[in-house]
Amino acid sequence: MAAVNEVFSPQEYLSKGGFGKTVLQVRKNEGIYSQGEPGDTVFYIQKGKVKLTVVSPSGKEATIAILGAGHFVGEECITSDQPIRTCSCKALTPCLILRIRRQEMVRALSEEAAMSRLFIKYLLSRNTRIQADLVDQLFNSSEKRLARTLLLLSQTGREDMPLAPLPKISQATLADMVGTTRSRVSFFMNRFRKLGFIEYNGLNRIHVNSSLLSVVPLQ
Repeated sequence: MAAVNEVFSPQEYLSKGGFGKTVLQVRKNEGIYSQGEPGDTVFYIQKGKVKLTVVSPSGKEATIAILGAGHFVGEECITSDQPIRTCSCKALTPCLILRIRRQEMVRALSEEAAMSRLFIKYLLSRNTRIQADLVDQLFNSSEKRLARTLLLLSQTGREDMPLAPLPKISQATLADMVGTTRSRVSFFMNRFRKLGFIEYNGLNRIHVNSSLLSVVPLQ
């Protein structure tokens, strides 16, 4: 009797280690990779949140994204034979991360249609998010940009899931992401708290309430 071929499941593939794949337990504030170093692996966040930062030639650091479960990071390495990391990635919370060697990621995308479809869908979603971020920076006030940032950070990686408490995050980091000053972030955070949009006490964990959607609904 002929053997029945197993159906490839991207979710199962991304849930465990194997050939060319290793599940990593990453501590809070531990670096995952650094800007400027060679990149030969793709990372998939199974649990937790990471922060992406860039450093300018003058030495100024800026936070460009905070990503959670269900996101890939370092995926740009698959487009070049000698890729260089364009940003740094550090764990914002304790994380479970699947490290996939570049060659194995390329193989999976080439040979498994379901994996290719999932990855293309992910890239299109990220591209849409980046465009929305640009529009947000160009046309929205700093108050609305902060509201949108808090809502995006409180998502667990999937838009159909409920809002989750944010990890501890400094006002300076929020100011970097919003493109404003720390004092303005502090002013708006206190205002959001008084209006019942967030639950917040200084540097303690922030919980975003769905009522914040009245300030800037997510598309």
